[in-house]
Amino acid sequence: MRAVRFHHHGGPDVLQLDEVAVPEPAAGQVLIQAEAIGANAIDTVLRRGGSPWDRPLPGTLTGDVVGRVVKLGPGTPPGLLGQRVSALSEDAFADYAVADAGFLAPVPDDADAGEATMMSMTAPLAYRLLETGQVAPGSTVLIQSAAGTVGHLAVQLARSYDPKTIIGTASSAQRLDFIRELGAEPVDLTDPAWTARVRELAPDGVDTVLDSVGGTVFDQGLDLLAPLGRMITYGAITTEVPVVSVLKLFGLKSVTGVSLGGWQQTRPDEARADIAEVTRRWQSGELRPVVHATHALTDVARIHETLDARANLGRLVATPE
Repeated sequence: MRAVRFHHHGGPDVLQLDEVAVPEPAAGQVLIQAEAIGANAIDTVLRRGGSPWDRPLPGTLTGDVVGRVVKLGPGTPPGLLGQRVSALSEDAFADYAVADAGFLAPVPDDADAGEATMMSMTAPLAYRLLETGQVAPGSTVLIQSAAGTVGHLAVQLARSYDPKTIIGTASSAQRLDFIRELGAEPVDLTDPAWTARVRELAPDGVDTVLDSVGGTVFDQGLDLLAPLGRMITYGAITTEVPVVSVLKLFGLKSVTGVSLGGWQQTRPDEARADIAEVTRRWQSGELRPVVHATHALTDVARIHETLDARANLGRLVATPE
């Protein structure tokens, strides 16, 4: 089968299609024939190299795969065979991918495959971030990178908590317009005075911040928190991993790190309930995942060019052909 690999670090041009063996699902896993594959921004960091999370070469690309289950690993429930599902995979950009059978999102036969890629990881993550952030009616929420794959879903899901204000940051006029259309107050992160604009919108401080940027942006978001405010960190796309001074927390502020894998290991039943909840909201029309563009698997470099430029509105998807 074909699978995307990079044998050295660099720009999108290092991505290539290799011929590799079809993987065998291990115990508790399924093999999925890919129909659509959703891209993750973190893979651009891993592709470039020099990050705290570098992996051995040759590198693979993670993602959320939608397709039919065509083979089961030992001990996997037999009823999953033939089911159309969405699943997170560590080697997703390929004709076939293996995934954990315990956290599959069911996908109706008539559902859009690109949208469905967001039901297994990105939408459940967005929901869990908001739950961990304890968003309350009348509160203020700041969502960094609000036009991206996780961010645009978090903006939509945040509305169900009835907050007073949802603020979303982005770094281009097109993305800011997109955030406004989603129902959030857009703030230009490239403006040196962006924090002043947030303070205008939330003069008493922000109650919850969702951050995957890291670095200086994380520090600025922490400073924007109101007393008893909650910073929820779930990554550092800048590769500048935050270092928090305890002195900054004495204003009754808290910082919590969230990873979907950690949540699944710690609270597997609740993690499965999260998948069911976001899938329900998607199928009811309450949650509207946005697919920015779909490219053939052979054009995976174009997906990474868009991610590198931070130009996507919602998710980028690849389809095997």
